[in-house]
Amino acid sequence: MTSAPLHRYRSHTCGALRKTHVGSTVRISGWVHRVRDHGGLLFIDLRDHYGITQVVADPDSAAFKLAEKVRSEWVIRVDGKVRDRPEGTVNADLPTGAIEVFAGEIEVLSEAKELPVPVFGEPEYPEDMRLTYRFLDLRRETLHAIIMKRLAITKSIRARMHDVGFNEFPTPILTASSPEGARDFLVPSRIHAGKFYALPQAPQQYKQLLMISGFDRYFQIAPCFRDEDPRADRLPGEFYQLDVEMSFVEQEDVFSTMEPVITALFEEFADGFPVTKNWPRIPYDTAIAKYGSDKPDLRNPIEMQDVTEHFRGSGFKVFAGMIEKDPAVRVWAIPAPGGGSRAFCDRMNGWAQKEGQPGLGYIMYRAEEGAAGAGPVAKNVGADRATAIHKQMGLKIGDACFFTAGNPAKFYKFAGLARDEIGRELKLVDEKRFAFAWIVDFPFYEWNEEEKKVDFSHNPFSMPQGGREALEAAEKAGRDAILGLKANQYDMVCNGYEIASGSIRNHLPETMVKAFEITGLSRADVEARFGGLYRAFQYGAPPHGGMAAGIERMVMLLTGCKTVRDVAIFPMNQQANDLLMGAPSEVGLKQLRELNIRVNPLEKK
Repeated sequence: MTSAPLHRYRSHTCGALRKTHVGSTVRISGWVHRVRDHGGLLFIDLRDHYGITQVVADPDSAAFKLAEKVRSEWVIRVDGKVRDRPEGTVNADLPTGAIEVFAGEIEVLSEAKELPVPVFGEPEYPEDMRLTYRFLDLRRETLHAIIMKRLAITKSIRARMHDVGFNEFPTPILTASSPEGARDFLVPSRIHAGKFYALPQAPQQYKQLLMISGFDRYFQIAPCFRDEDPRADRLPGEFYQLDVEMSFVEQEDVFSTMEPVITALFEEFADGFPVTKNWPRIPYDTAIAKYGSDKPDLRNPIEMQDVTEHFRGSGFKVFAGMIEKDPAVRVWAIPAPGGGSRAFCDRMNGWAQKEGQPGLGYIMYRAEEGAAGAGPVAKNVGADRATAIHKQMGLKIGDACFFTAGNPAKFYKFAGLARDEIGRELKLVDEKRFAFAWIVDFPFYEWNEEEKKVDFSHNPFSMPQGGREALEAAEKAGRDAILGLKANQYDMVCNGYEIASGSIRNHLPETMVKAFEITGLSRADVEARFGGLYRAFQYGAPPHGGMAAGIERMVMLLTGCKTVRDVAIFPMNQQANDLLMGAPSEVGLKQLRELNIRVNPLEKK
C-alpha cells in the first residue's frame, strides 16, 4: 500500500512536530530564521507563522550544497526525516525543541535581498525604517505575537458582547461631516460636483439611529477616522473602537453591563496581574482636585489636597499675596512619601523648571526639624502652619510636600504631571496591576477662549443633568451657571489612560435644540447639520446611551507596549505618513478633473 503524496509545500507546519513524529518523513516550508555552521554540520532554524523547527544538513546529505547557499529570510521547502535531538541539545524553550528534521531535499521558493532591517532578535531600530519595511518588522517574534494577541482580544470582545445580548451592526463609512471634536477626512464626490462625503469620526449618529429604529443593543468593532495630530495613545488617521449603544437605560445600566465585560476581558489577557473589582465612581471635579487629571493613574497612591487656608495671611508672601489679590486662587499640596531629602526636592524643582514653571515649592519633614519642616516654605510660613499641613496631609518624618498655586483651571494639569512624576521617581506606582475607575459628572459646557463663546465640553449629543429645565435655568442665570452644568457623561479610565468615553444621550428634539442654541447654533443650524438624527427624534426615540472603548489602547495596556503604533498592523508614523504605501500622495490631473477639484499649492515660506 503506497502512502499518500506529500502536499506541494508542507505536510506539517514549523510549530507542529513533536517526539511522536520521530521516524516520519515530513515536508515543511518557511523562512530561514538563521543559519549556524558547526564545523561542517549546518543548522537551519526554519520559521513560519506557527513556530520554528531546527533543520540539519551534513556533507553526506543531498541537500547540503543548497543548504550552504541559503541566507536569512529566504523561503525554502525542506523534505526530511524527523529524529530526536542528540542528548544535551534539547531546547526546552521551543515546543519543537525535542526534535530536528534531517534534510534530504531543499527547494528554494524565494530568495531575499540583504535585509534593510533585521528580523532575528529584537534590536532597537529607527521607527521610520521599521514602518517603511513593516512587512519585515511584522516577522519579528515579539511584534508577531502582539498582533496575534490583538486578534485574540478582539475575538474575545465579540464573544463577550454576544453573550450579554448585543448584536454587531455595520455602519456606513461614507457619511456626512459633523463636529465630533476633531477634523474630518473629506472625500470628494465625482457624481455630485463640489460636494464631499466625510469618513466617520465615530458611528455616533448611526448607532443612535439604530436605537430609534428599534434595535435594542448594538455593538461594533468600528473603524474611526480623525484628521488630528498624532499622540502616543491614539493612532493618526484611523483607529478602532468597541462601539456600544443600549436602549431604555440609565448611566448605572451601562456601567453594570460593560464593567463586567471589560473586567473579564482584562483578567483573561492580564498575565495574572490583578484587575480592579467594583470600579470606583469618581466625579470629574474630584478627579481634577485629587489627581490633577480626568484620567488618573490610580496605581499611584498620591492624592492632592487644598491647603489654601494654611497660606492665607502667612509669611510666605508669594502665595499669601496671590490669595489676597484673587479669590479664585487656591494652593494645592502634593504629598511625596519618602521624598524628604534635599536631593529629591531639588530634582523635582529642576523638573518643574523644565516644564516651563518657575519652580515647585516644598517642605521637607526630616528628623532634625520634625513636623515643623525644613526649607524656604517652612521657614516663611512658620512651624505652626507647617505642622498643620503635616497633619492634614497625613505625612511622616522622611516625607516631603510640594505646592502649586494659582487658578486651578490653569495649573491643574501641571499639578497632575507633578503627581505622576513624584510617583514614578519614588517608585510608588504598582506597575503590575490594572486600576480601573469611572469618571462621572463631566462639565456639559466649557468656555472657548479663542472664539469667546460657550462650547460643548465633551459630546454634544449627551443629555445634560436636569434636562431642558436645567439648560433654560442656567441660560437665564448667566455664563457661570451654564459652565456649571453637568452632563450624563462618563469615561472609563485605566492606569492613566482614557479607555472609553460615553454618555446617556439627549433623545428629546427640543432639549437638543436648546443645548445647541446655548453654543450659538440656531434651530435651522441643528436641522441642517444633524438633520437625520433631529428628524428621527420627532418620531419616538427611546432613552438610550452607550460608550466607545479604544481597541488599540486596551491592547497597548494588555501587551505592555508604550504606544498604540506598536499594536497596529500597518500604522502611520508620527507625522501621519504611511511610509510603506507612500500615503498621502499626489494624484493625477485626470482624477482631479473627474472630481472637479483644482489643487492650489501652498506657497513655500
